[in-house]
Amino acid sequence: MHELSIAMNILEIVTQTCREQGYQRVDSVSVRIGRASGVMTEALNFAFECARSGTVADQARIVIEEVPVGGHCRDCGKGFQVDEAFVFACPLCGGTAFQITSGHELELAELEVDDEG
Repeated sequence: MHELSIAMNILEIVTQTCREQGYQRVDSVSVRIGRASGVMTEALNFAFECARSGTVADQARIVIEEVPVGGHCRDCGKGFQVDEAFVFACPLCGGTAFQITSGHELELAELEVDDEG
């Protein structure tokens, strides 16, 4: 389960950021995960809840925004978004000359911190 290592890396970044900014507690961690990233959101949520114990995010919740796969087709010239994790042809024209522009994200988007602690 590589989601555990992802959760631990997120917590490492959160801890470092809080140390640098002088915060003692994190209330929530927001991440953006592309549908084509290979990350299982349910597994990441579980891994985060397990790994957060004893950290500044001990009671934090993780908020996961799933980013759909999007692209631009060179055949029809239009942009597209799909719910699937993989695209083999443009969903608009069936063309195979396209570029994926979103859906591989894995980024820490926002921290909600307790600035009184």
